[in-house]
Amino acid sequence: MPRRKRNAGSSSEGTEDSDFSAEHTDSSESDIHTVRSTRLTRSSLRLSRNSQGIKQSADHDESPPRTPTGNAPSSESDIDMSSPNVSHDESLAKELSLKESGLAHRPKRRRFHESYNFNMKCPTPGCNSLGHLTGKHERHFSISGCPLYHNLSADECKVKASSRDKHVEERTLSQRQDENRHSARQQAQTERQLRYKEKVTEMRRKRNSAPFKEQKDKYTEHKQTHGSSHEPLLENITSDYDLELFRKAQACATDDLEKLRLQGQVTEGGNMIKTIVFGRYELDTWYHSPYPEEYARLGRLYMCEFCLKYMKSQTILRRHMAKCVWKHPPGDEIYRKGAISVFEVDGKKNKIYCQNLCLLAKLFLDHKTLYYDVEPFLFYVMTEVDNTGCHLVGYFSKEKNSFLNYNVSCILTMPQYMRQGYGKMLIDFSYLLSKVEEKVGSPERPLSDLGLISYRSYWKEVLLRYLNNFQGKEISIKEISQETAVNPVDIVSTLQSLQMLKYWKGKHLILKRQDLIDDWKTKEAKRGSNKTIDPTALKWSPPKGT
Repeated sequence: MPRRKRNAGSSSEGTEDSDFSAEHTDSSESDIHTVRSTRLTRSSLRLSRNSQGIKQSADHDESPPRTPTGNAPSSESDIDMSSPNVSHDESLAKELSLKESGLAHRPKRRRFHESYNFNMKCPTPGCNSLGHLTGKHERHFSISGCPLYHNLSADECKVKASSRDKHVEERTLSQRQDENRHSARQQAQTERQLRYKEKVTEMRRKRNSAPFKEQKDKYTEHKQTHGSSHEPLLENITSDYDLELFRKAQACATDDLEKLRLQGQVTEGGNMIKTIVFGRYELDTWYHSPYPEEYARLGRLYMCEFCLKYMKSQTILRRHMAKCVWKHPPGDEIYRKGAISVFEVDGKKNKIYCQNLCLLAKLFLDHKTLYYDVEPFLFYVMTEVDNTGCHLVGYFSKEKNSFLNYNVSCILTMPQYMRQGYGKMLIDFSYLLSKVEEKVGSPERPLSDLGLISYRSYWKEVLLRYLNNFQGKEISIKEISQETAVNPVDIVSTLQSLQMLKYWKGKHLILKRQDLIDDWKTKEAKRGSNKTIDPTALKWSPPKGT
């Protein structure tokens, strides 16, 4: 049975067909001679291609020729090198014929456009979706990557990206020089680090203490013109150095989000609750929470701030509030001082409330994984009391029987109460319970970004307060741990971050840095005692059983 003939322009796996191989030079030499004797016009090239298709032999149905490495040729240059009789005119004729037949190799698509949906647009009004805040991408489809939202242009973002890369290279080079110059145990600052520290201090001193009237008018005009569609003007709010650090953090976070989106871990337009109505506040959510799909696809949830039930509309919430009898969390009130109360809620006795509390917390926590299995946990809910009831401030959960002596499994301060001292109050309360239990506690890992910042700040204050009140000559980490109920590992890590732990003559020494203690005293005097936990107001005994 005769084999089927193939046309001379067909390809296999992105390579040219076998009619251009060295095995068939006899049939191709006549074609080459014809091409040499004619002008390189479109008609002659078309005739040449047709003649090549007619002179195909039955043997051309074999697989494409192999290169010396055993692979099929990946480009036309590989074939030209294997046939030395082909001249420049012949290769040009072949290239033109391939272009005309539409079989020339297409250039590869850009890497970052492979998963782009070009039907999408940036939600910022007046933005054409071109450019990216990181300066590394050509397009964007979210506010986080929009240069216009951040009051920048695409070219300015590219310039900032190149300057950031240059700064990173210089810093890496200097760190390598320091590592080669100093031993690993020597923790003293180098001359370069000291000069840089002085430079940063001077840059922070130079900033204006308050904006001028013209700048205030400029801020007001910008806010009235753009509203929430643009980022507020940030110039002169802080020093240029701190503003540049903030811009770098913005770019890094946006770059991470872009990588997650390209990997498919972040999807645009997915079922995610964007806002929640909680009491008299409307809160923007930060992360996805596994609410039922019929609620998640709405984009906005309405919640009762007392029983934490979630509803679909304002009308349903209004009807629920008219008949809801809850004015405080279920469970026992174990602490009360002023307007602050703390309730102990058993996950086994009040399962629905604790599940709703975990779903609510996941909207603002990234690493939380506990949603429905709440029975082995106790929840300590902090509230602020007024004439309408006990309003949720934050909470932390704790295992009833923790094998590793974790005193906190999950901790959250509601966004409307952040940066007011309530987070440290929750942490201090958890360690107060550990002291009553006569145990040493530590939070369960991993901590969220904000949780890690809060805990480091708390451990720093605890150590400085202890060292300020300590009057002896010798001190041990074990004594500090027993006195404060803080885990020794956390104490050591905090001392190292404060550069108060030194290694000298085979021993570890704790240095009492008076400058840090004086700074802590100044901050404590300004803060006052409103946001502190009073141990005498605690009415609680450790639970004996589950």
